[in-house]
This record gives sequence, structure tokens and C-alpha cells, in this order.
Amino acid sequence: MQNKYVGAHTSAAGGVFNAPLNAAKIGAKAFALFTKNQRQWKAKPLDEETIEKFKENLKTAGIEPRHVLPHDSYLINLGHPEEEKRHKSLEAFIDEVKRCEQLGLDKLNFHPGSHLKKLSEEACLDRIAEAMNITLNETEGVTLVIENTAGQGSNLGYRFEHLAYLIDKSEDKSRVGVCLDTCHTFTAGYDLRTKEAYDETMKEFDEIVGFEYLKGMHINDSKPPLGSRVDRHHSLGEGEIGWDAFRFIMNDPRMNDIPLILETIDESIWAQEISALYDLIGK
Repeated sequence: MQNKYVGAHTSAAGGVFNAPLNAAKIGAKAFALFTKNQRQWKAKPLDEETIEKFKENLKTAGIEPRHVLPHDSYLINLGHPEEEKRHKSLEAFIDEVKRCEQLGLDKLNFHPGSHLKKLSEEACLDRIAEAMNITLNETEGVTLVIENTAGQGSNLGYRFEHLAYLIDKSEDKSRVGVCLDTCHTFTAGYDLRTKEAYDETMKEFDEIVGFEYLKGMHINDSKPPLGSRVDRHHSLGEGEIGWDAFRFIMNDPRMNDIPLILETIDESIWAQEISALYDLIGK
């Protein structure tokens, strides 16, 4: 039985409480959102009215809190080599986790961080792990979901080993997880295009990280080719990955009951893409 929850990264313009309704409009059973402006450091705290409205709209949309995958600000770099900037990132990250807590959400998706060519990969991963542990100690109930990256520039998280390293260093493994982005996975060098390649990549993921840590996926096609280490998403079936990979995902029971989130480039066709993904079940 395929029990899939597909959605998209919906707009929270005008207030976070609009995101669930925007998700419902496109036939989503899951969604992602920013709980604050992702391009600003500071945001005004969530007030009671906003929190209540968000929870009400979630019920109206018929979406479970566990199928929501909030994303943190793009400004945050938990592996920043400069102490002051890393501290600023850590403070902002803890604030984002607390916002999820307030909204009754149990996950926060984040990009691990970048060494900016000033630290070794391992030293940078250690900084990220330390920041995660501080955050876990200062918050409760929210799982920190590490997103794998394309490995563009000095971004870490493009190897499954990076994700495993961060999980291994986490003091509370019950509150860490992973989000696999199909575009990032592919451009980092893990093929998904044939059944053989898909099975091999997922076997590697399971052996290195473990499916028990998979808490969500971003479903995107890729403009750049396999292993290019460039992060540019495409509409489903329009890029280098092609439809087969998405059919494998939609028929893989290991992806049941987690948010499967579109971040494809044309939001005007998200409803069609969601519907097309559901149509792949059983094919």
C-alpha cells in the first residue's frame, strides 16, 4: 500500500496561516513553508492569534502537522568559520526551531552549512554538529532535518557520509533526520534515472545514513547533469532526471507517510505535478 503525502513549498505571504490554505488550493496533502522572511535575520515573534489561525487552517486543509516540512532561512550557516557570524546563525536557527514548536510542527528542514574555503570539511561539520547539539538542548519536540545539498561552492551535505557524520555526532538521535532532495542527490553524483541506479543509490543511502532517518523529500527535476555539483531545479520530466525516478519514489514504501515536497520552478503547474505524481502510483 502506497501511502504518499505530496505537496509543495507554498507561500506564507500575508501570514504563516495562509500557507495551509495555499497548499489545499493545489490539492496538496503536505507542504513546506518559511515561518518568517527567509532573507531577513530578524522577524517579529508569532502572536497567539497567528498561531491559532495557523492551526485552524491546517485542520481546514486536512493536513497533519507531521506532513509539514518548514524550511529555515537561507542566511543561516551553522558551519560559518567566523565566530560572530556563526553565533548569529545559531541564534537565528534556535529561533526558527522555537517558531516551529509554537506552530505545533515537529520538523525543521535546513541546509547544513558552508566552510567558505576557510576550514576543512571535517572542522566545518564539527561546527555544524555542535550547533545542532546546542539547539537540541535549548528546544524540544522539533526534529532537525538535514537536507542533502548539490555541493555547489563550499556547501557541505552533498555526500551521504556528511549526513551520517552529523547524525553520529548528534547527542539526541531521536530528534535528527534527513531530507533528500532529488535534484541535489542527482547533481551530487547519485544517479536515480533507471531502476538499477535508483536501487543502488537508495541502498547506499540506507547503508550509510539509514532510512529510519528519512523525514522528508524534495521532489525536483534537475537542469544540470549528473554529478555537476550545481543546484538548479527544473519542472518534473523537463530536466536531466526524467519521470522514471519519480515513479520509483511514488511506488517505494520507504517514502510512505513523510512530506514529499515540490520545489520545482513553475508554481503555476504545481497542482498538475502533484496530480501527475499520484497518477504514478501502481504504474
